[in-house]
Amino acid sequence: MENPILTIEEREAINSGRWFGSLSPSLRHDILRCAYVKRFRDGDLICARGDPPEDWIACAKGAVRVSSTSISGKQVTLTYVEPGIWFGDVAIFDGDRRTHDAYAHGECTILCVAKADFKKILAAHVELYEAMLRLHARRIRQLFGLVEDLNTLPLRARLAKQLIHLVRSYGVPSLSNASEMRISLHLAQEELAQLLGASRQRVNQELKSMEREETLRIEPGGLIVRNRDALMRIVEADQ
Repeated sequence: MENPILTIEEREAINSGRWFGSLSPSLRHDILRCAYVKRFRDGDLICARGDPPEDWIACAKGAVRVSSTSISGKQVTLTYVEPGIWFGDVAIFDGDRRTHDAYAHGECTILCVAKADFKKILAAHVELYEAMLRLHARRIRQLFGLVEDLNTLPLRARLAKQLIHLVRSYGVPSLSNASEMRISLHLAQEELAQLLGASRQRVNQELKSMEREETLRIEPGGLIVRNRDALMRIVEADQ
């Protein structure tokens, strides 16, 4: 499902991305000038592990679920790429094939820059090399942070930290109470558990505990965060 034009909201999501917004106006212009739009329905495959790297990609709407498949055939979700985030450049740089599968999570819009155009922009803008180094350095820091959390923080703290991130990226005011935030990215508890490296049962237990403490509320349509300060206190207690 393709549409050649970004909506106003999708363009704003791209332009407001912290990394993209740090680029010079001329570089942003050249990137957007040669970019094209693709739209996907929930569950559609965007690119597969082993594919040649044909595009540099940014999420403009919804989310991109990045996953891998274990030897036993079980699919494991590694992360969700949120609007404004660019990805897919590693395979372009090293010339190897893509390392993970990427699926649309919900109605999803992506912005693509063809590999050849990406390399032309690199040749025309030395600035982009430095910007990509900053982007990769940020990813490495995040990766180290995730590994450290997995080895040092209890599940309760990791869950609280993940919920804070989801509220920051996908939080919208609750219709019933403006002081509460609904996480608009709908994740099944199994998917949330995969992000945390835990079982669904243990994550469910922690969510129920937080619900009893009135930190959040579990609803059929997703999670409502009632007290972000309480989530912060859970994280800080284990730092």
